[in-house]
Amino acid sequence: MASTALTRQTEGHEGRARTSASRLTEYVLPHSLHRRDQLSKGEQYVGGLLAAQGRKSMRNIAALLGGGAAEQSMHHFISASTWDWRPAREALAHYLQRSAPPSAWVVRPHVIPKVGEWSVGVDPRSDRQAGEPSSGQYAYGLWSASDELSVPVNWRLFLSDRWTGDQTRRRRAGIPTEVIGTTPEECATATALEPLRSWRLPARPVVFDVPGADVRRLATGFDAISVPLIARVGSLTACEVAAPAMPGFGSGPLTARHILESVKGLRRAVEWVDHASGRRHTSLAMAIPVALPRPVRGAARAGLEGRRSLLLVGEWEDPLLPPTRVWLTDLTRTPVPELLRLTKLSGWTAHGVDNVGARVGLRDFEGRSFGGWHRHMTLASVAHAVAALSQASPARARTRASVVLGRRVSAAPSGRRPARVPCAGSGSAGARSAPRDAASSPASVHRAVR
Repeated sequence: MASTALTRQTEGHEGRARTSASRLTEYVLPHSLHRRDQLSKGEQYVGGLLAAQGRKSMRNIAALLGGGAAEQSMHHFISASTWDWRPAREALAHYLQRSAPPSAWVVRPHVIPKVGEWSVGVDPRSDRQAGEPSSGQYAYGLWSASDELSVPVNWRLFLSDRWTGDQTRRRRAGIPTEVIGTTPEECATATALEPLRSWRLPARPVVFDVPGADVRRLATGFDAISVPLIARVGSLTACEVAAPAMPGFGSGPLTARHILESVKGLRRAVEWVDHASGRRHTSLAMAIPVALPRPVRGAARAGLEGRRSLLLVGEWEDPLLPPTRVWLTDLTRTPVPELLRLTKLSGWTAHGVDNVGARVGLRDFEGRSFGGWHRHMTLASVAHAVAALSQASPARARTRASVVLGRRVSAAPSGRRPARVPCAGSGSAGARSAPRDAASSPASVHRAVR
């Protein structure tokens, strides 16, 4: 069952694109929209997000469907209805698992510029990053990311104490009683943990690209569900060198930048493919075994305490400057080129927001309610998937995924855990052996810490 707007949007595409759009909406939407009238409106809304010109406002979407009366009906369907958005998100994640299996799950912040007093979650931000708006909604997205495409499958809106602690604001925005105040870091972590725990998704690595996150704290939940983590950290993050053969071993906590700069002679050129353009680039990269410093005496043991080993991964775009990006991961048996490829999926999702996402309304919700925001973001994610799947070129995807140091890097089969370091005294079925070439991965120092 396809809406008129959706049909009109896909008429100019190939038959494969039309079939993909139809199958996706027919599979995903009924999980949340059980009544025929709701399902029809859901299909119309997705079609409007795909076909409406300019901002994806209720008015512009309704203009495709008949004007004023349609606008009022659509506004009620999104902002005042009671249908649950979560089953549709789960169904979307499973659809993508079959049609474009993810190499990783990516968590990234999502900033929606917005002003006003009563749109849910809008806050002035004193800690904003360069280039971000000073006022708006601050959210986190979980993306299903592969070399072929990236699509958001879950969203979480950060609500400050200004919203969770003000009963008038809660009531006017329809914020459920079970929604409580959290830190931005807790909000970001929950964006991934909740679906990974309950949706039976494949155990792919989580690429956590959230500025300022405390890697020790965020890893607690991922460790509990045995999901590998690769998290972007600041250059001043304190680590301890875990390899006796490396400079700095036994010196106590050192900054990540200091550790990487002290062994930059181990850097090697790694070729990678830009997902957006298909062009190949070369960075210098290396990894060194580290551990996080033990908590101060009397402090509670935190997330990564007890993990046998981590890798500190550095990437340089200019060999004469400090590392461009720094990551910590527990994928200690994964070759450096593959680790670098995984980190590039975060940039792929950012490209998706700025291009496909901008066209299907990921920043365009105009309502004020908590439920309306989530329903809009869910249907915008479905529209994003339709657009991304329609545009994906299998040949181009193969080019993107192919040569990393002359070989294709494949994802772990569905249902099999990616390579991890085993607990002391245990085996790890299916774990990769560290490469022999120290140019690609510090295999020799891996052996030193075993």
